Amino acid sequence: MRIFFVFLVLSLGINQLRSQHLTVTVVDAKTGAPIPFATVVTGKHSGLITNDEGVFAITERQLVSIKDSIFISSMGYEKVGLWQPRGETTISLVPKTFELAEVFLNANPLTATEVIEKVKENTLANYTITPSKKKIFFRQSDLNIMTKVDFGFKKSSIDELNEELFDEIAASIPRKSMYYKEAVGDFYGDYNSNKLHIDKAAELYDKNKDISMDGLSDRLERIFKENVKPDSYLKIRSGLIGTKIELDSISNENKEETAIIKAEIDTPEKTGFQADLKDRISELFEQLFFNEDSELDILEKSNRYEFTHKDYTFIDDSAVYIIGFEPKGKKKFKGVLYVNAQDYAVMRLEFENVRPLNKFGMLGISYSRSVFKGKMLFAKESKGGYGVSYMELEDGITFGVDRPLNVIEKNKHVKGRRKQNELALHLDIGTTNISKYELVVFSSENISDDDFKQASENPDVKPSYLSKYDPDFWKEYTIMEPNAAIQAFEVLE
Repeated sequence: MRIFFVFLVLSLGINQLRSQHLTVTVVDAKTGAPIPFATVVTGKHSGLITNDEGVFAITERQLVSIKDSIFISSMGYEKVGLWQPRGETTISLVPKTFELAEVFLNANPLTATEVIEKVKENTLANYTITPSKKKIFFRQSDLNIMTKVDFGFKKSSIDELNEELFDEIAASIPRKSMYYKEAVGDFYGDYNSNKLHIDKAAELYDKNKDISMDGLSDRLERIFKENVKPDSYLKIRSGLIGTKIELDSISNENKEETAIIKAEIDTPEKTGFQADLKDRISELFEQLFFNEDSELDILEKSNRYEFTHKDYTFIDDSAVYIIGFEPKGKKKFKGVLYVNAQDYAVMRLEFENVRPLNKFGMLGISYSRSVFKGKMLFAKESKGGYGVSYMELEDGITFGVDRPLNVIEKNKHVKGRRKQNELALHLDIGTTNISKYELVVFSSENISDDDFKQASENPDVKPSYLSKYDPDFWKEYTIMEPNAAIQAFEVLE
């Protein structure tokens, strides 16, 4: 019943250090609306990206290292150059106007389906997999909402296992929990074989919620030990489904788990924060649209999607087709592809599911992977081809239980009735969990196979714990700026 979720966020220092930073809000010159995910070029193969509120920031140390102007661009807008201003400012981007006939003059213009076929033909050339060293920033945001928590107390033969206790347990379970973790580091290798060295990392969440659940767990364990005989066994039944559990086996399992936990404490961790972060990034890369194992089958199963030529635009200085797609039959995704008109590379992809990816419901148990959406942005790399500059993936599930639960203690060594104790509940529990992953690539350079072999990892690195947003934590690092909701997070004592 342990539930704890965390929320971490951080950003560049922008309080008393504002005068030493460049903090910019990028907006549309006509509407004044923020422009999210605009590209900010700080060097030949380095840069960053605005957050979903159109904001980016660069530290004084990083500004000093910039040798030329900073260029800001976004799809469909004129590029703007800045020469190292200081402080906090707003930059307006002017929508780019052009004559379609001048840019896409072609006696035989391609249909949307033909553009997609060109994308498929050029995928291997456009997304060559070569070892590289990437300076990255990663953010994970988890949100859990308990939509229902009702244990449905019916009866209990143990006085302490009463309705008041289960009401207390239900009340103590957080109805809304958040968890954030962020890290800056170097990512070596390719999409399939890689190494990660973390420079700095943090977690932000509420430890108090976990402590309260620990207290209830200890209380339940004490009640159980005081009231259940060691040579008893349990009959657990939920509707027509039942099972028998020997308490001796539970005791042995507990001893084994204790031994394992002790061994983990006494020896260095083989897995931990760094390994988990590396796995999350690898899972993100697995979802790249050109990978065979990706959930996004829009190229692999292109005949099962309807493609529509919506318009043209510019990304940086490249003319781009805007191709929309909708599912045919039972396919799951809709979205937009932005395809370079010269080399047919997908420079940007936005997608969302139109139906659950997985769904299950039977005997009072329900599960649905109901949210799967995101964005992928690609940029030219030093040796040609395209690499990821930004990835965002939101993955959400709903889970529910609406079933009776009976736990009966029996003991064949006791004279008289075998049944010693009984607890009857009717569980009605529902939860929604949404995880959002963001990966920003600030710079990328190709490396040799030997460089990759010599690259080091730091598996023992530990994140800093934060109970509230601290603008000074990342003051020496470039990250994606947190949004207003993250900046407002604080654990209430």
